[in-house]
Formats: sequence, structure tokens, C-alpha cells
Amino acid sequence: MTTLTAPAPTTPPAFARVWRIVKLLTANPWTVVWMPLIILGAIFVLTWSIWWLLFLNLDLDQADDAAAGIQYNGASSYIFVYMLIVAVQAVNLAFPLALGYGSTRRSFTLGLSLTFLIMSIGYAILMTVGAFLEEATGGWGLRGSFFRTFYFTTDGWLVQWWVYFCWFVCFFFTGTAFAAMFVRWRAPGLIVAFGVLAVVVLGGATLLTLADGWLGFWGTIGDLGTVGVASALLVPAAIGALIGHLVLSRATPRG
Repeated sequence: MTTLTAPAPTTPPAFARVWRIVKLLTANPWTVVWMPLIILGAIFVLTWSIWWLLFLNLDLDQADDAAAGIQYNGASSYIFVYMLIVAVQAVNLAFPLALGYGSTRRSFTLGLSLTFLIMSIGYAILMTVGAFLEEATGGWGLRGSFFRTFYFTTDGWLVQWWVYFCWFVCFFFTGTAFAAMFVRWRAPGLIVAFGVLAVVVLGGATLLTLADGWLGFWGTIGDLGTVGVASALLVPAAIGALIGHLVLSRATPRG
């Protein structure tokens, strides 16, 4: 008599486990694709409308002054802030679901990081295309700057893409760190984290003030330039990714 033996369960390859997390996080394109695009489009239309109303009531000389002034605006920065919110939502909603499906915490954090890197690449390309169209249309017909405002760069399209990419990565992984703290410690953990951050920022500002170091600080920022500052954002991004990984590795999903 032959005894039937059930085949041993197979473990998917490491990358397959990570890629499952990527597919889980992007399963709802409304959250990670359409909503950010709608927000970006709405901000653009609103900004362009303000420009149009401004120029509508100006003569030629005043319009030249206004055109120089609208190079300085923070309208497009809202899309980066929204990506921080996307990161918080992704971690808070997908982490318990992924573990419920049998994923490991390590696979989740790796998949999360890969997802955010892919999204940063894609959205940076989108913003770069917007910058190209902005230049080609003379600032959307009004000499405005939305995608190519003062805190971005004009040093070629690849450099422009790199600046956008660094900004997106920074906000994604900053959101990851705070979301991981919420998943593990809930509201008290976030309160403590924001408190520590406030102390660090206030302490740094106090030291610069007492040492008369603000002039040197802003001089360093100026020396770094737009590309240097953007590249430096990868440092807090890496710290955020590390914090998120360490915190989630010991986090327990809660209902």
C-alpha cells in the first residue's frame, strides 16, 4: 500500500514576494494615480486663472513686472505634500492587509520602498514633461512658472528630472516614517515624534542664532544651489526609510 504525501509548500522567490506588495499598494489606481493628477491639475488651473485675472487689468509695463513676480510661487509644491499623505495612507491601510495575506514585514517594507521609488520616477517624468511644455508655450501664454519655478532648475531636462525625483522621494519616505510610528504606537507615538522633531528644529535654530550662523547657513544653501539642495534631501529620505523599516519590523497590526 502506497502512502500519499502532500507536496511541501513552496516559498515564492524573494523578488516575487516584494512585487506582490507593489501590486497590493497600486491595486487602487484612484489613490496613487488619479487623485494626485486631479489635485495637480486643479492647482494648475487655479494658478493659471489667477495669472490671467492679474494680467487682465495691467498695462504692458506693469505686466512685465508682474511676469517677473510670478516666477516665485509655491503652487506646485502641494503635489509633494500630497505624496506624504499618500505614503501615510499606504502604510496605515496596506500593512495589516499584507500581513494578513502572509507577507513578512521585511517584504512589506522592501515592496513599499520599491513602490515609492517607482512612483517618484514616474511623477518626476510627468513634472519634467510639464516643465518642457511650460517652456515651449512661453509660460502657458502668460509667462508664468508652475513647473519651473524658482526652487527648481533650468539646467537641462535630466537635471530637472533629478530635482523632482529627489523631492518626491523625500516626501514619500518622510511620510513612511510617521505612518510607521502611527501603526506601532498610534497617536501617542506621533505626538512624541512631532515633539522630538520640534525640539530638534528649535534647538538647531537657537544654536544658529546664538552663534550668528544664519548668514553662513543661507550662504551654504546658496552654494549648494537647487540641484545640491535637492540631492541633500535624499539624506532625510534615507533616514525616514530606515526609521520606517525598523519601526514596522516590530509593529503589530491593530484594528
